[in-house]
Amino acid sequence: MLATSVRIAVFSALLAPSLAFAQAYVDIEQRLSAEQLREVALTPTQLQTLNRMLREAAEKDAANAPAAVASDAAGQAPRRGPAQYIGLDDRPIKSRLKHDIAGWAPGTVFELDNGQQWKVLKGSMKLRKPMTTPEILVVPGVAGRWFLQVDEDLPKARVYRID
Repeated sequence: MLATSVRIAVFSALLAPSLAFAQAYVDIEQRLSAEQLREVALTPTQLQTLNRMLREAAEKDAANAPAAVASDAAGQAPRRGPAQYIGLDDRPIKSRLKHDIAGWAPGTVFELDNGQQWKVLKGSMKLRKPMTTPEILVVPGVAGRWFLQVDEDLPKARVYRID
């Protein structure tokens, strides 16, 4: 059975890019000590397959590097591309509610005139006065979260799409 530290080293090599985009892939035999390699106990064929898979993943990352990392003309620090943060490559949705609104709480369903339906997951608000079919904005957040904005001065409701 593999020791925990060796398992972590192997899984880290598989799941996370281990090198910067500009660097070449380094075989697993060069990353692990002789003792760790004995502990892993992979056959030469398994090592070759693992190295091939990791090399292909590194090449794919390198090929996508120009789209994933960008810096602006002012020379500011690079910013991470949408692939780094799930959901941030989505665009805000501007629409109008099909109904009036006096507030919301978890479970409230918003029906948009574009046919979409969004349900409140978190957040509650009671408006001072009801709004008649207001224009709204549904904005993406990190990790696939979405927020419905009725007015820029009011808190947003965390929502998810149900249609």
